Amino acid sequence: MYSVLDIMESILYTPGMAPKTGIRVLLREHRLAAGGMTQQELAERVGVSRQTILSIERGRYRPSIEVALALARVFAVPVEALFQLDDGKVRDD
Repeated sequence: MYSVLDIMESILYTPGMAPKTGIRVLLREHRLAAGGMTQQELAERVGVSRQTILSIERGRYRPSIEVALALARVFAVPVEALFQLDDGKVRDD
């Protein structure tokens, strides 16, 4: 039997659907600024598929904390440089 949380998760995180809350993904910009690194090159450095990188860049998939940290390490930036809340508020912290 499924719990309410299982059902809600399946509704909210159906594969192929973009998440409902706004997260700005700046991965592509960092990838291109790093000498035009390809999705495949980045995927190999992080240990995921090229399709995963594509889905992250398009906002269709949210990476795990482990993958987000690995991506940040590749570019030597904090995770917040790659993923930002898109809530219209200016953050000064």
